[in-house]
Amino acid sequence: MRELSGDGEQSISRQRGQRAAAGLCAAASGLFAVDASANTSNGYNLPPGVTDLSRDMFALHMEVFWICVGIAVVVFGAMIYSLLRFRKSQGAVADTTMLHSTQVEIVWTVIPVVILVVMAVPAAELILRMEDSRDSGLSIRVTGYQWKWEYQYMDAAEGIDFFSTLARPSNFARELRSGIDPNTVENYLLDVDKPLVIPSGTKVRLLLTSQDVIHAWWVPDFGAKRSAIPGYVNELWFKVDAGKEGTYRGQCAALCGRDHGFMPIVVTVLTPDDFKKWVADQKAALKQPAAAGQATGAPPGAQPPRTAQVLPN
Repeated sequence: MRELSGDGEQSISRQRGQRAAAGLCAAASGLFAVDASANTSNGYNLPPGVTDLSRDMFALHMEVFWICVGIAVVVFGAMIYSLLRFRKSQGAVADTTMLHSTQVEIVWTVIPVVILVVMAVPAAELILRMEDSRDSGLSIRVTGYQWKWEYQYMDAAEGIDFFSTLARPSNFARELRSGIDPNTVENYLLDVDKPLVIPSGTKVRLLLTSQDVIHAWWVPDFGAKRSAIPGYVNELWFKVDAGKEGTYRGQCAALCGRDHGFMPIVVTVLTPDDFKKWVADQKAALKQPAAAGQATGAPPGAQPPRTAQVLPN
């Protein structure tokens, strides 16, 4: 076995840290890259998204942004005007007689309160809508692990259960001294072996938890982000617009430990009919090992092994 000196170990640790940091930066930049087929971000602003919630978040964000721009123009405009108009070199003399003005205090108290109310009312309404997961058409239990996601379907798709991990091309390219240029890997650090598959036009509810540390399930184009905490179950819902089928990408948004940057999320959105076909294919694949177990005399009640996910065309 090859031995390393202290300096050699430190050098390898630094290289690993640099590779991990590069991976995080590449993944973060990839999230905001334009994908004409699905993702809606232009790289400079929040993505408008493909759900009602994401578009309402974007509209509220822009409303607050323009309010802040207006405040900045008024405040800094008054400051700059005062500095230029009433400077000492122009003969300005400070007025030492005005020590208190009740009217001024009332004005600068009432105006901020009005601005806060204008921003708070739509924000509160949006938060209430975000928390209303009733009447969902599909529920999926999502469990976070270091560093993968497990998806367990309920309702009409009950029985489908698989893990989603970083795709092999990205996993190979991220390794130290791999010799692979990450720029040559499509969707580097933002691709998985088995994506989550959901139907469009359907309210999807996620039940989020974790088996080890705190994770966070985040897909920007859905306006969806919620923590997965060990011992707790959090709810999250979204409804992708009909006609917005495609592939959407996200990441774990919590610092869940070493290799945190290698825990992507990929969601494939199908039409309701295609989703039903996908569910039928998954259940058919699950029956095959069960039938094989019966043929070989497996004991009753034995759990069939998880099978590979049949990916949609």
